[in-house]
Amino acid sequence: MTASAVSPQSVFVRRLGEGARKLLALHCTIAHSGAWSGLAKALDGKVSLVAPDMLSHGRSRDWDGQGNFFDHVTNNAAAELTGQMDVVGHSFGAIIALRLALEHPERVRSLTLIEPVFFAIAHRDAPDLFDQHEKDIEPINSAFNEGENALAARLFNRMWSTGISPKWPDLPERTRANMVRGIHAVPAVHSVLYDDQAGLLKAETLERAAMPTLILSGSETHPVIPAICAGLEHRLPQAHHAVVPGAGHMLPISHPHETAALLQAFWQSSPTED
Repeated sequence: MTASAVSPQSVFVRRLGEGARKLLALHCTIAHSGAWSGLAKALDGKVSLVAPDMLSHGRSRDWDGQGNFFDHVTNNAAAELTGQMDVVGHSFGAIIALRLALEHPERVRSLTLIEPVFFAIAHRDAPDLFDQHEKDIEPINSAFNEGENALAARLFNRMWSTGISPKWPDLPERTRANMVRGIHAVPAVHSVLYDDQAGLLKAETLERAAMPTLILSGSETHPVIPAICAGLEHRLPQAHHAVVPGAGHMLPISHPHETAALLQAFWQSSPTED
């Protein structure tokens, strides 16, 4: 079953399933809440999945450029964090999920961070891999600097969607347009991901995330991601890192059944109140 709603703040929220576990799922940049449909199906009715669209993504309104984008999308996600819920985030969505766990630990029963793009950790822990990542994203940065957002979206999609079909030229025009629409979120959160602008990596802050935490990465992802995952596993009180064989950065979309199996095994350590 799929239900949806648009809040008074024009944030679209997708609801999938009617299972006992309440799950808040936060999508990656230039995707949308529908990206969780395969995982919801693979979980076979065991969850009630709530997935908001970030601003400038999916069916939510465009960000007007006012205020801090990270603050806006975190607050919108927090509005859907009702009672105790499992929280799952993918890529930049994983950074929103981590912030929710740090700011509202009493409402987060378990935390799952899929392919978190917290580059500040790699900069500290694995500078060689960080430098390789910076070299690899230089064409994307150049496109942004030249005001070529469509090119930036295409290159960003190519870099992070390795192994996923179809390729950019074969995507529907509407899909490409939606990716271009949301690509400005990438520079908007650069300081968050690279400089820890929100202060999430302070040791005394990370201690708040004492809930069971699963960190997932794909075996075929960019080499910088395992370094980030290892850094988070080391820093968070109850974190465990697992790898999905054959998967790249988009593993919750490309490998929903494997992701679902790992989640269900993980959730055994954090039962529902029922």
